[in-house]
Parts: sequence; structure tokens; C-alpha cells
Amino acid sequence: MAVTQSILDKVPHLPESPGVYLWKDAEGKVLYVGKAKRLRSRVRSYLATDHRESVKTRALMQQVEALDTILVPTEAHALVLEANLIKEYKPRFNIALRDDKSYPYIKVTVQEPFPRVWVTRRLQNDGARYFGPYTDVGAMRRALDVVKRLFTVRSCNFDMPKQMPDRPCLDYHIGRCKAPCILAQSQAEYAAMIDEVLDFLAGRPEEVVRKVKERMALAAESLDFERAAQLRDALTHLEKMEEPNVVMKVEGGDRDVVGYARDGDDAVIALMRIRGGKLLAREHQFVENVDDETDADVLETYLAGPYRLLEERAQELLLPFDLAERGVVEESLERTKIHVPQRGPRRELIEHAQQNARHLLEEARLTGDEPAAEERAGDPVYELQRQLGLAKVPRAFVCFDISHAQGTDTVASMVWFQNGRPYRNEYRKFKVKTVEGIDDFASMHEVVGRYFRRRVEEERPLPDLVVIDGGKGQLNAAADALRELDLGALPIVSLAKREEEIFVLGRSESIRLSRRSPALRMLQQARDEAHRFAITFQRKRRAVRTITSELLRIPGIGDSKRRRLLTTFGSVQAIRDATPEQIAEVPGFSVKSGQKIIDALRASDALAPSIVEPDPAAPDPTTANAEPTSEAPAAVAVPSEPSNT
Repeated sequence: MAVTQSILDKVPHLPESPGVYLWKDAEGKVLYVGKAKRLRSRVRSYLATDHRESVKTRALMQQVEALDTILVPTEAHALVLEANLIKEYKPRFNIALRDDKSYPYIKVTVQEPFPRVWVTRRLQNDGARYFGPYTDVGAMRRALDVVKRLFTVRSCNFDMPKQMPDRPCLDYHIGRCKAPCILAQSQAEYAAMIDEVLDFLAGRPEEVVRKVKERMALAAESLDFERAAQLRDALTHLEKMEEPNVVMKVEGGDRDVVGYARDGDDAVIALMRIRGGKLLAREHQFVENVDDETDADVLETYLAGPYRLLEERAQELLLPFDLAERGVVEESLERTKIHVPQRGPRRELIEHAQQNARHLLEEARLTGDEPAAEERAGDPVYELQRQLGLAKVPRAFVCFDISHAQGTDTVASMVWFQNGRPYRNEYRKFKVKTVEGIDDFASMHEVVGRYFRRRVEEERPLPDLVVIDGGKGQLNAAADALRELDLGALPIVSLAKREEEIFVLGRSESIRLSRRSPALRMLQQARDEAHRFAITFQRKRRAVRTITSELLRIPGIGDSKRRRLLTTFGSVQAIRDATPEQIAEVPGFSVKSGQKIIDALRASDALAPSIVEPDPAAPDPTTANAEPTSEAPAAVAVPSEPSNT
């Protein structure tokens, strides 16, 4: 089985997330559409064997020349998208379904004075609200039945208020309806109930669940245990009800949704075509040489060019951000109206398109010629780029922190994050050499300057973003150090801990992200990791000094004898537990001096039992400018000899 090199290069970098894959031939015709819970594993399975057990799969792979993938939020979305794409492309290697059935929707006839709720498989432009499609039909019908019982929605087909019966039906007598047909329930009361139904079906069940719990408690207090049990069962079903894959109000139902991702002078635009409320296809356009252009200019160029020339455009175009020349672009598109949703279901469609654009950009980068293309950047990295207004995706960023103990043992740390994850091979720790006392600004200036000066001299890659733990003062000090090295163009921000404000160089106002923002959480993780790394280093340097002072306080023990003792016994505690005869075996010591050392150590309680003692034979990494470390987060190498600087 021969597979093209482009496919082999693409597969290792596919994400392990839900999606749909399309096998295509040399002419771009879709041969097979499949769904996957984990895209990379599923696609890789096609390449693992020669498929001798399946004639169809072997024939498929013999014709395959290209692979395309579409990311979706969940496996259920993949199931629905797979069905839509099979109907759209009719691939020859997919199972042919002749009954033309589709997944069901819940329809709420909000255009009627007294709306009804039922299941349908047909989408119509009739002003009703449609929720779905649902993949688990049985669960959907059971949940819908509970909704009808709970909200007493009418089940009759009368055209109310034009048609009004003389008496209520059986549903009224068994408590399933409050008989709006005989005005036992007013239209306003009925509308308020329908609003609750819509809130729940639209994915906002919290308020409805709260009201059900209140009604259940009231029923129990009034000793109506039968009603309380019904509400309890209804609540259980409501909480387990499957969320719909797409929530829409069908008014034309056709939309084009644009996703946009950018990294330096490369960008990609993903176009999701939604027709009749169904996602049918994804198209994309790569853009190059956009280094000096704004995102709005890039998107305007695409809309005025390739998009405007499409034979089929939807009446509604959803964009991830607004355009400077929105009116002009909209006029050139004639009947297509531009919208920039900020929340709700349409914003969710935008986020889905954005995810696919990022996927395409990462796929192109990872299958390219870049030597560092090993792992794809996560969504928080792209969100951080958007929130900070960076032209380049901050795949690699560093975070600096200063630590001291009341003005002594001032040290610093730098942690490196690659694609949103700690990269401990690039961690660095520093002793602050030129600053006396407490001066975080000067300390930050020194450490940032030392690190980047060495980085430049060694011609090693620079990070895409510099993060400083602190406020404007620390930020300006670090920025001055970068400017002195002609690195003023390197993006730099600071994160202040008290209010979690992000200060950006050149901006007077700080940026405050939502506490739930993945980008903020990533910055907090880097800041906390840098702080942990610095404080651990600082404490262990203090421990080393304490150990050294303890031995040097003993009369007759100088630096060379201290070294011999620590080299022989390994720790102060081991010396304390030794016998005078054992100490006398060390060159330069006698039984008498050994007893003197033991008595002095046992009389002292200055050392805490938890102090980690150094390896005296190990070199002192703190005397270097900034030595690399590959330690785990919870451990830092302890130097044997503290420097006097």
C-alpha cells in the first residue's frame, strides 16, 4: 500500500480530538468520509496494516492521494457532520443510505399565540424555533416527554385562538395541561412557561432547574408527595438530557462562518458553509507575506477577492472581528450581510471556525521545514495572542521572577513555556550580583540583561514573548534591559498578582482577562512556576550558608578542613553521628579534635531537621551567569559552595 509523503507528514501532527476525516483521490474527489473520537489514532490505523482482511479498505487506500480533516467539539458533532458530508459528496466507499432520513429536531412553534412542542425531521422557514439535531433519538424523546409533563405544554392541534373547544381534553384532567383552550390559563402565563422551555432547550437550564427544585420543595412541605416525586423524576431527566449539537432559529438557515488564525507573516482563513442549519463543508485559504498588514486588512482582502467570487454565498456572513471598511466590503458582497456576534450560538459557530483555522495553521507549520516544529500550540496560546494583540503566536514565552529574604540571598528564576507547557530544559536560575539590599527593579534589569545578552552571544533562539512577575516598575526595568541589547521589538508584558492585571509596554491601561480565561490561567501557571523555582533556589542557598556557618564556627575548622569533612561524611548530620575515631581517620584530624567537633555540633540546635544539605563534590552552578537545569518542578540542585557575590 503506497501512501503519499504529504499524508505521512501530516498524520503524526493531527490532534487527538474529535473530528471528521476525508480521504481524497488525485483530483480532489472525496472517496470516503469518516468520523473519529481521536483523529490521529483513527487516521493512523489506516496506515498501520495492508488491510488484507478488507477488500474495500484496501481498494480505498490504493486510490488515496490526499487527506483533509475537520475538527468538531464532540464525538456527537462528528457523527452529525459525517452524515451531512456523506449526503453532500456521496463518496463511493461510504455506505449508501437510501431512506434519506436525518437526525431529529425539537420544534417550538413560537410564531403561534399558544406554541406547541414536538419532534420533527424537517427544517422549514416558518418562523418556528428548531433545536438539534439530536443523535440519541430515544433519550431525546424521553426527555421531551418529561418537558411536556413539567411545563404542561398543550398537545392538541387547535389553531388557537381561532379554534377553541367547548371543554378541555383528558390532559387537563390528569394534570398534563392547564387548558389554555378554555382560557383556564391566560396567554401571558402560557408564554412565560414557553420562555422557560426555550431557555432550557437553548442550553440555559440553570434557572429552570432552580424553579423545579423550588416546586419540589413546596410540594413536599404541603405533603403532596406524589407531585414531589414526579418533579424529582423530571429533574433527573432534565439534568441528563442530551444537549443539542446546534441551536438555531431557522430564518433562511444559511450562513457562512469565517475563522481566522495568524502567526507572523502567515495566516489562514477557514470558511464553514452552513446550509439549512447543517454544516456541509469547510474551505480554507492560506495567506502569506502579511507581516506588515493588520488582521482586518487581510480579512478584507479575502472577502473582496476569493470570497466575493464564490458562486454560492449565504445571506449571512459571520466574522470573528469587525472590519475598518465594513460598509464598503458589505456593499461589494451585495446581498450578503456581515455580522460580528459577541455571544450566544452564533459566537459558538465563530469559535468552531476559529478552532479549525488554528488547526489548519498548525498543520501547515508542523508538516513544513521548520526544525522546531514538534508540537501544536494549544487554544490558550492563540487566545493569549489575540488578547495581547501580538502579530506572532507566542509558542515560546519566558517568565522572570525575583526572590529574596529580607534583602539577603537575592536570586532570580526564568521558566520557559513551549506551546503552553513547561519546558524545563530551558529553565534558568540566577544569583543577583550587582544589587545591594531590596531593589526588585534593579534586580530585574540585571537578570533580564544577563540572560538575553548570553542568549544573543550564543546565537540561540529567542522567545516570542517575555513575561515579568510584577507591575509597571518591573516591566519598565526589564524593557530597558532589552532596549540596551537592541531587543526593544521583543514583546514584553508583566502580570501583577493582586488584581491579576496584565501591563503591556506602551499602553497606559492594563488588560484584565476573565478569571476563567485559559490564556490568563496559562500566564498564572508560568508566574507561579517561576516563583516556585526562585523561592526554592533562594531557600536552599540560605540552607547552604547555614550549614557552612555551623562548621566554620568551630575553632580550628577552616574552609579546607570543612571540605574534607563534608567530602568524607556527606552531611553535617553524618558528622554529628560519627565517632571521634572515625573523624580521626580524615587527614588533618585527631581523636581529640574529632571529639571537639562532635561536642560542638551536638550542642548546637541551629539547624532545622528539614534542611537539605549539599553534595560537596558537586560544582557550584550559582556562580555561572545562568546555567541550564533539567530538574522536575519540585526539586532544585543545591550548590556546594555559595559565592560571595
